[in-house]
Amino acid sequence: MTAKITRINPEQLHDTPGYHHITVVETGRTAYLAGQCPLDRSGSLVGSGSVEVQVDQVVVNVLAVLAAVNAQPPHVVRSVIYVRSDNRDVLGIVWRRLTASALGPAFASASTLLGVAQLGFAGQLVEVDLTVALPD
Repeated sequence: MTAKITRINPEQLHDTPGYHHITVVETGRTAYLAGQCPLDRSGSLVGSGSVEVQVDQVVVNVLAVLAAVNAQPPHVVRSVIYVRSDNRDVLGIVWRRLTASALGPAFASASTLLGVAQLGFAGQLVEVDLTVALPD
């Protein structure tokens, strides 16, 4: 049986810039992806100082991880996006670049965007953490 995913925005709440307040998964298996970082295949950080380049690498990495479990961006049911910045404009740049990418449909579900003080790798500006309702 394929998981049924329902995304809801209650009328009593504010409009969102693309995500939904609630994502319900009726059945199926779930995958919890490790936070995906802007590292290339050799484990080197890409795009030092550029959130755009780092977002692009994170997208490449997430798409590879999803493919490894036979999933696609619409199967994502929860996302948390970490950006090493306290500047709302920078957070907006990251959000817009992610939602305009091939990974964009992943962010239609429940989503949180956070500005943080530090991430795990020196020079890292972006990390994306996803939960996926796996297809059968």
